[in-house]
Amino acid sequence: MYAVVDLQTTGTRTSWHDRIVEIAIVRLDATGTVVDEWCTLVNPDRDLGPQSLHGITGAEARRAPVFAEVAGQIAERLAGQLLVAHNLLFDAGFLLAEFGKLGVTVPVDDDWGLCTMRLAGHFLPTASRSLKACRAAAGLPPHREYSALHGARAAAELLTYYLGRAGDPPPWAELSDEVRQMKWPALPVTDVVPVARGRTEEREPHFLTRLVERLPRQLNPKADAYLALLDGVLLDRHISASEADQLVTTAERIGLSRADAEFLHHRYLSGLAAVALADQILTPAERLDLDGVAELLGLTSADVDRALAGAAEHPSAPIAQWQLSPGDQVVFTGILQPPREHLEVDALTHGLRTARKVTKQTRLLVAADPDSMSHKTTPPSCPPPPPPHFPPPPTPPASTTSRSSPRPPTARCSRPCSANPFLVRMRSARPQATSQAP
Repeated sequence: MYAVVDLQTTGTRTSWHDRIVEIAIVRLDATGTVVDEWCTLVNPDRDLGPQSLHGITGAEARRAPVFAEVAGQIAERLAGQLLVAHNLLFDAGFLLAEFGKLGVTVPVDDDWGLCTMRLAGHFLPTASRSLKACRAAAGLPPHREYSALHGARAAAELLTYYLGRAGDPPPWAELSDEVRQMKWPALPVTDVVPVARGRTEEREPHFLTRLVERLPRQLNPKADAYLALLDGVLLDRHISASEADQLVTTAERIGLSRADAEFLHHRYLSGLAAVALADQILTPAERLDLDGVAELLGLTSADVDRALAGAAEHPSAPIAQWQLSPGDQVVFTGILQPPREHLEVDALTHGLRTARKVTKQTRLLVAADPDSMSHKTTPPSCPPPPPPHFPPPPTPPASTTSRSSPRPPTARCSRPCSANPFLVRMRSARPQATSQAP
């Protein structure tokens, strides 16, 4: 009878290419009793917009289906139902736009449904039209905001309140009969499972568990590519969902087993320990940073102790690490703190170049959300990264080979790298000039 819809979107205007990022449908019978609920996140295939408004992260959205994959399920749930929303003009416009991108015309219009916001003038004494104010005027408790499912439930309860005061039949009975006869296009209904918000991090195991077990360990000669990628990923001391995917993909492409990857993680940690002890002093901040990296790599504090002991026993020259140099291009994206404009001024002051979009010339991408859906945050195709030089780990011993290397590809950082004092020391240890934000 009724299909109450609520959406979360990347913005407010379909004409600006804003997209749906979450949709919820709560269906009611003629008396206002809930029949069923359905909700899913939607991958918008673009930047998520102001995430402070909808609270959806890139890690969540990138694992959600695109609209085309759930369009059949949505159409099936809306067909023959009287569409209801709080601000129906907004929701109907986005539904039309999304189906339109698929080349499909659907019988959705703000004149062919009920808007609980507009109906407030007939059933409520309040002058405010917000869902929160309307519910308060109806004597309904506050609802949770910024979730499409909670919004749809809240609007459904408000509709039930209206139904109790509208009489039988309600004034929109004729409209309901007309809508029931409207034909919806026959779209394929997939078996794609809806993705709920807030579940990604709960389900996500350490990325090492996704590598195939293969013993004994056979270290791949292409392992340096994995180490170089790991160096870029750990710039901000955070491994996002997309970066974990990238590490797993790289490991699988070059034939690394989980045991191989674990060995390389020990090797990487040994290299960082050598950098930390290059001046013969280990500060509390450096120890804390090493422990944090170890946790990200699936290692322990005891592994850090062994790496430090090995570095102290076999001192070496400062190890080459990723760094920025004057003239390098940096791209900032998302709602950053400090604001993007301030960061760009800092970058220019220190001899860097800034751009609005990632290109083959980009050395560093600073993203507010490391899992941003923005196309400009997708690194371009790049040659394999150069092999970094690491000292042999405590067990088993291994030798390294020095070679000249081209400029590495784009790195991603979810916050200005100068926020990490250990990273600053790592870069300043190199003989080249280093440019960094103060």
